Amino acid sequence: MIILKEIKKSYNKIPVLKGINLKINRGEVVTVLGPSGSGKTTLLRCLNFLETPETGIVQIGNIQVNTERVTKREMLSIRKQSAMVFQHYNLFAHKTVLENVMEGLVVAKNVKKKDARRISEQVLEKVGLGDKLHFYPSQLSGGQQQRVGIARALALNPEVILFDEPTSALDPELVGEVLSVIKEIAREGITMVVVTHEMSFAKEVSDRVLFMDAGVIVEEGTPLEIFYAPKEERTRRFLQRISGETFYKPFQEQVN
Repeated sequence: MIILKEIKKSYNKIPVLKGINLKINRGEVVTVLGPSGSGKTTLLRCLNFLETPETGIVQIGNIQVNTERVTKREMLSIRKQSAMVFQHYNLFAHKTVLENVMEGLVVAKNVKKKDARRISEQVLEKVGLGDKLHFYPSQLSGGQQQRVGIARALALNPEVILFDEPTSALDPELVGEVLSVIKEIAREGITMVVVTHEMSFAKEVSDRVLFMDAGVIVEEGTPLEIFYAPKEERTRRFLQRISGETFYKPFQEQVN
């Protein structure tokens, strides 16, 4: 489904991704954890060519490209396989909720406006915003705006949805409503890659958890393996610092 081979990316000659190799199966939910600056967001952006890796192979579905000689047409083909949900919503302030969701369908996929409206209304109903079609972003809470962003991604019917810390800009009382929507999407079997700092969410929704640090994948495994029996010292230190005893406990104590 998704294959990355030796993906490397630098900014101002400073390595950010140092040879990432990763395979994600269709329908798998993979969460990515790690400290600030570990390369998590850059990894997502390289997946859909919002950033272009300097070296390596990117494959989503049956589209594979060599990043060292990728063409604009190939980038567009990869982007059409995925949809991104951003930290800060990235909605058009002058467009209604319905128009924001329709935009990608009409502009990027050349869907007829009548069909785009029908699809958009359906996905907005799914994320609990069927009564907000004609509202503008300024009339919505942060949680509602993020749900519009999720609806916009769903409307494109992508092979994979990429979430870049989707709750980091929200007030604490609004986080739950967004996470509930993402959990519901995960139950539908949509392939998802989620960069998150919400440890309980990662534990509950993930098929697999990646821990990144300093531009590499330090460790990966099931939520049980990562949260309760991490093998790497860097993973243990991160979990203890972020979550204390809530998540990191001796494995035998957890399973007994």
